[in-house]
Amino acid sequence: MKKYLLLVVFAAFAVSCKKNEDKATEAAEAIPVKVKIERFDKLFYESKPEDLGQLRSKYPFFFPAGNPDSVWTNKIKNPLLQELYGEVKKKYPNDVAFENDLEQLFKRIQYYYPNQKTPRVITLISEVDKDAKAIYTDSIVLLSLDTYLGKDHRFYEGFPKYMRQGFEPSQMMSDLVSSFSMGRIAQPTDRTLLAQMIYFGKELYLKDMLLPDVSDAAKIEYREDQIQWCKENESEMWKYFINNKLLYDTDTKLMQRFVAVGPYSKFYLEIDSESPGRVGQWLGWQIVRSYMENNDITLQKMLAMDAKGIFDNSKYKPKK
Repeated sequence: MKKYLLLVVFAAFAVSCKKNEDKATEAAEAIPVKVKIERFDKLFYESKPEDLGQLRSKYPFFFPAGNPDSVWTNKIKNPLLQELYGEVKKKYPNDVAFENDLEQLFKRIQYYYPNQKTPRVITLISEVDKDAKAIYTDSIVLLSLDTYLGKDHRFYEGFPKYMRQGFEPSQMMSDLVSSFSMGRIAQPTDRTLLAQMIYFGKELYLKDMLLPDVSDAAKIEYREDQIQWCKENESEMWKYFINNKLLYDTDTKLMQRFVAVGPYSKFYLEIDSESPGRVGQWLGWQIVRSYMENNDITLQKMLAMDAKGIFDNSKYKPKK
């Protein structure tokens, strides 16, 4: 009987969550958003020297003061950069591949953040700068299309294999939300591993809200088999953290082992080679999800909370 009641409660909760999600989706869809994409990559690499003055006037932030025109004309003529632009043009001949995704994302952002205006969207080539793939400011969104050509593209051969997943087109919206989250999530108030786990868990939960149709794998920059590994080993990972008293440990090495980007996580066990990196982020995500499932609180208030308050009231219990 007890088991039956638990199933009924779980089913009722699932229906309630689905209704809330449907309500958010319906309300967001009604928000008028018009996306206009400016292809600076095309304008720049197909321009002539006499066009530079007009480009500089329209896009002054791409032309730092003090550089002579020869800097830009040399870039335009650079064979390698022209080849890179050719690959971008081949992959993204138009904006269809991401225009609708941007529209849906901006609608969701304005639903949760009503004062947020639709930003200007500009695409460019950053010469495969992995740290500048997608930038979201209050007024401008910058998308480096040369960082979304697909993980197996020859231009990424110099990157470690575990980093190449981030070059998939499916990561574009996820990267934008990561940039959008900066300044909107409370910084950790202490140096514990738990604080770092919850911080990134909040960012991933924000992606749940803003990118409901994006896979969990794309949200955390995993492959699907890595998501599956985490689900299958959730209980064992959690047991390891608890038994070794890691949650409130402030050893900075724990960040490198379980939170920072890397080829795998470091339990110092045989499973290490099978594990994805950043499992601490994934566990923090599950804790935040559990907290939001078990508490009536707005997204913004949760993002402002401290890690301990979220953890203590999350009722998190890993699946066996």
